Amino acid sequence: MQMAELFSDAYFMELALREAEKAAAEGEVPVGAIVVCNNKIIGKGHNLTERLNDVTAHAEMQAITAAANYLGAKYLTDCTLYVSLEPCIMCAGAIYWSQVSRLVYGASDAKRGFMREGSHLLHPKTEVSSGILADKASQLVKDFFKNLR
Repeated sequence: MQMAELFSDAYFMELALREAEKAAAEGEVPVGAIVVCNNKIIGKGHNLTERLNDVTAHAEMQAITAAANYLGAKYLTDCTLYVSLEPCIMCAGAIYWSQVSRLVYGASDAKRGFMREGSHLLHPKTEVSSGILADKASQLVKDFFKNLR
């Protein structure tokens, strides 16, 4: 892998997808997230709602908390959050309050994604990119729910 590819959005999204695969292996909805600052991963997480019996234990919340602990600060300015699936409204609120500079997500979530309400749910300075490895992320979710039936 060349250096230019090493720190691309696709590279970091692959790592978020690995987190999503961990969630699926644990019987959790397969969503994964990582927080990157200066090309360094400072937080990561995957859904833990079933294991923790906690509806707030989404991948984004886990990654944001880990990153804030790493930095010793509550704001994640100058950081990028990579999420395999479009965040829900609750997670959009956490992204807003943590002041993430950039949000990159894979697959859209027409039923529960924050974009149903609009990007105004995020901090005005947060840049959004979507569709990165969307097919792979979407297939992971589809396969998970297909296997539940």
